Parts: sequence; C-alpha cells; structure tokens
Amino acid sequence: MADLKNELNYNEDSIQVLEGLEAVRKRPGMYIGSTDVRGLHHLVWEIVDNSIDEALAGFCDEINVVIEKDGSITVKDNGRGVPIGMYKGTNKSTPEIIFSVLHAGGKFGGDGYKTSGGLHGVGSSVVNALSSKFKVTIYRDGIISKIGFSKGGNLVTPLKNAGNSKLTGTVVNFLPDETIFSTTKFSFSTISERLKESALLNSGLKITLKDERSDKFVEYKYDNGLIEFVNELKGNQKEMCNPILIKGQDSEIDVEIALTYTDDFSENLMGFANNVKTSDGGTHISGFKTGLLKSLNEYGREQGILKDKKLEANDVKEGLIAVVTVKIPENLIQYEGQTKGKLGTSEAKSACEKITEEIFGFWLQENKAIALSIIEKALLARKARDEARKARQAIRDQKTKTRGKTMLGKLTPAQGKDKSINELFLVEGDSAGGSAKSGRDRKFQAILPLRGKVINAEKTKILDLLKNEEITSIINAIGAGMGSDFDISDINYGKIIIMTDADTDGAHIQTLLLTFFYRYMKELITNKNIYIAMPPLFKVTQSNKKDFIYLWTEDELAQYMKKTKNKIEIQRYKGLGEMNAIQLWETTMDPEKRKLICVSIEDALSAENTFRTLMGDNAEKRKEWIEENVKFTLEDNAEFI
Repeated sequence: MADLKNELNYNEDSIQVLEGLEAVRKRPGMYIGSTDVRGLHHLVWEIVDNSIDEALAGFCDEINVVIEKDGSITVKDNGRGVPIGMYKGTNKSTPEIIFSVLHAGGKFGGDGYKTSGGLHGVGSSVVNALSSKFKVTIYRDGIISKIGFSKGGNLVTPLKNAGNSKLTGTVVNFLPDETIFSTTKFSFSTISERLKESALLNSGLKITLKDERSDKFVEYKYDNGLIEFVNELKGNQKEMCNPILIKGQDSEIDVEIALTYTDDFSENLMGFANNVKTSDGGTHISGFKTGLLKSLNEYGREQGILKDKKLEANDVKEGLIAVVTVKIPENLIQYEGQTKGKLGTSEAKSACEKITEEIFGFWLQENKAIALSIIEKALLARKARDEARKARQAIRDQKTKTRGKTMLGKLTPAQGKDKSINELFLVEGDSAGGSAKSGRDRKFQAILPLRGKVINAEKTKILDLLKNEEITSIINAIGAGMGSDFDISDINYGKIIIMTDADTDGAHIQTLLLTFFYRYMKELITNKNIYIAMPPLFKVTQSNKKDFIYLWTEDELAQYMKKTKNKIEIQRYKGLGEMNAIQLWETTMDPEKRKLICVSIEDALSAENTFRTLMGDNAEKRKEWIEENVKFTLEDNAEFI
C-alpha cells in the first residue's frame, strides 16, 4: 500500500469542479432518487461512502456514525482529512468548494483516488443542498478546521482554525431539511444493516453506529470479510464445503470472490463494483458465471461424469451462494443506464472469468469428493428442472379440464391490452375478492382471490410448490414462468398488488407471498412490480351521517379527534370483507386516493436474513426477530420494506 499512497496525492490540486448546486433543491429526485424514507437514508450513504473511499485508498480504518438526539447524522472517519488550503484560481477555501459545488471532489480525474464508489462524486454537496444545517470539522496538517452551512448550502461559518490536533480525519454533521423530505426520522436498523454490509466488504475496517435517541450501539469489523459475508448469507443452510476465496488481478482490475454451495434450492448471488452494490448484475457477474461453468464442465469431462451433455448455467445455480467484488480504476469504470445498478466495464468480464476459471478449477482438482458432489447436485438440478417444466406444462394443458377451469375461473382479468399499466390484485378471502371484483376498474385491474393457504416457499421443493393451487394460480396469472425459467418481459401486469387484512393473518399471507416472489420471481421485486395495499383502519362519520373521512393509523385518529369538536361516529375495519365495493375502491384501489407500499430490496443481506429468519425452521430466532423488529404503523412499515 505504500507505493499507492505515494501515488495518490489528496490535496487542493486534486479537486476538480464541474458545476454549481442550483438545481438540487428544485429536483432532488434526480440526485437521490426520491424524497421519501429511501431518499432520506441515501443522504447517509453518500457521506459514509466518502469515508469508505478513504478506506479503499488505504488511509482510513475506522468510521463512526451517530444518530443524534436532534435527528441529525454525524459521520466521522480517521482518514487524511479534506484539504484545507485555498482552491486554485479562487478566493474560496477548498472545503467550501467541495461541500457547496456539485461535482467538486477528488474523484474526477485528479490524483485523489485510484478507485471510488462514487461514479459522479456528487455526494457531499447534494447532502448539503438538502439539509437545513451542514457542519464539517477537519483534522489535517496538525490543525482543526471548521466550516458550516445552512439551508440549501448557504455558507454561514467560513473555514476557520479551531485549534491544534495530531489527529487526522473528517467529521460531517447534517440535519435533513424537513420541507423537502416526507419524513426526517432515521431508522437504526436500516443504517446498521447497510453499515454491516460495508464492513463485510472491507476486511479490517471498523464501523460503529450509535443512536443517541435510544442508546443503541453496534460495532462491525470483519477480518475475513467476504468469507464472513458468505457465511452471513448462508444462515442455517447446510453447506457442502467451506467458503472458497478467489482473488486476483487482471487488466488493472482487482477481483475478490467468495462462494460456497449449500443443500438449498435457490441461488443467492451478490455483486459489487468499487463497493457499490450492482443489484442488476453486469459484466463482473457474467464473467464469474462463465468461469464457474467452464471449470465445472472441464472437471466433469476429465472425471468422465459429463459424457454426453455439458452443464448449462441454470444447472449450476442451485444452492450457489457467492459475493463477487471488483475494484476498477476510475478511467475504466462504466455503468449501464442512469443508475449504478449494472456494471458495464467490459474488462471486468474477462478478468472475473479468467481468475474464477483458474482458481476455482484448481480448487476442484484439490477437492475431488466435494467437486463430484457439486456436479452431482447440478445434474440433479437439471433433472428436477426438466420435471418441473413438464409439471408446468401439464398445468397449462389442464386448462381444458375441470381443475384447470377452476383455476382460470378464480381470475377476473382486466380488459385492457396494455400490460404495463394493468394491475393484478392478490386478495385475501372470497368476500373481499367479491367486493374487489365489483369495485375495480375493469379496464386495467384484475382480481385473483386467494381462498386456500399459500404454501411456505422457503421450506418447499419446487415440485411440491407446483402442486399448490394458490401458487399455480399466481404463476399462470402473472404469465412469466418461475425460477430459472422466469422471464420478466412476459409479465401480464405492471403492478402486482397484495391486498390483505390489516391483522396478523394478513401479515402472514403477505410474508408467504413475498417469500415466494423473492425465491422464484425475484426480478419482480428488484424491478419494483410488487406492491402492498394499505387499507384504512377507520372510517370517521360526522353527525350529519353524510360527511366522512378514512384514517389509516391510530396516530391519525388521535390527531383528528384532538382537532374536531363535532360529534363523530368511528368505525374500525377488522378486515377487507367489511367494506363494500364502493368503499374498497375509494380507499384501497383508486389510483388517485389509495396508499401503496412498493416492495424493494435496498439491502440484499438484510432481505436474505429476514426471509430465512421468518420462514425458516429456527423458531427461537424467529421469535427474537419479531419481538425486536415488528412494527405496525404505516411509516414504519414503509421503512422496513
């Protein structure tokens, strides 16, 4: 690392400026995605990622994050500290430029960083623009320096000397602007899971999180980062081998991969480029998969197991858990589309393929018994897929038979031909299903009532899943297959909306459905096609019996009762079946009035652990999780999902 440190000169000359901040407050969604709870937490990621860039460069080994009592966030690192001299060609200090000018930073062709998670480097200045206060303390060159901004990045405290210190690093404190965000309440669990993921990706980096509102505290440090990451993803699954570590460099790209195989049926593969999660995959994932497949096929042929037909990509997915990370120089990093969800760097494919084929191929040679069992598992997976395909075809063929007619009869289809705007409501129970059918807009809304019990996909083999009438009805209605055969381009609906009662039974049905979608149609979640309907809890009617409003939470009811002096009648809905068709349309189905939660996977590690905990076999672990995490307000549910 010494040579690298000498090459990377992080000073005033390494900062480049591209443009100002004027548009950020007018169009925040362009910079942080949204102004809801996800956008709020994106502010934290932007600041933390700057500190992690210091760790990637080899200058930082500890990051401390604090949720302050006033609702602000403090992020502290022991890196080099932001350069504090005057910025070249101006009468402004370098910190003022960095924190108040968009695209100002050491990530744009300067010598500050070789690799960086920030493709555009807009982080600090955007956070400043969207905060009501933004303060920075810098420890550098033996000096403590401070600078402060107010609403929208207005400079209120120019850079000043605040004393002397031998420490180095940067401390950022910011308070989100409540006039911009729908909520400014930070979630401890959301932040802690993301920080845990960051620590797992950076071996030896210590990251802490303290919540001054509740005295909660966590500390993460992993000396065997990716190996421990795979173990976290594995949970209580039985592994076929200890995690395998693959490391190497090719075409200036550092590759590090950890993988194992388990007795499970699903694949869990995560990719990262310069510490940024690539949720849509990309060239590094393609390269890894190709190298893995080539290694297994070559070894299988050598051992005389694969005589007639080579293994295909879908054959080797079952039970695979892997984390693929690449560190790519700034001049090579490319992403596809507007987001960083899919890596486009072509060199990453060849690097990951070459290094995986070489090192994993050698591991197979050195571990014959395990290697043979992995290939045998792949052959069994191929056989099971063939049987499942036949079973799905048999289900389609039964459309002309009584059982097939029954399944088709459950679905009340939409009349519209535009699949992108059509909606499928998965409705709990017959009575609610009847009201939904009568109240819907038949032009674009379809109804599928769920009369029987939805099977637990976490514990069930695929052939048994296909025997469950509710599951097969959902598969046929969506029309895009399942598992390795799932093709999101074939879906019949742009939105699939889970509509259940607001009670424990309804929550259980939601969880069962989400587990199935997560395991066998995950792209529906990553593509944000899955929604949860939020029916109101109360109908409040005025004394004239004509005027009424709907309220969704206990807090809303309490606030309303404080404000009103009129005599009112309160009706609490115990289930969807208590609403007539008009009420169900007004409250839960009308796109102009309804409240929906879009289900997404912001944190794949957290999602994986949550599904395994809730739907797996460990009852004690499930009980602990529910006691610690279950919340029942609209706001908290939105944060969780």
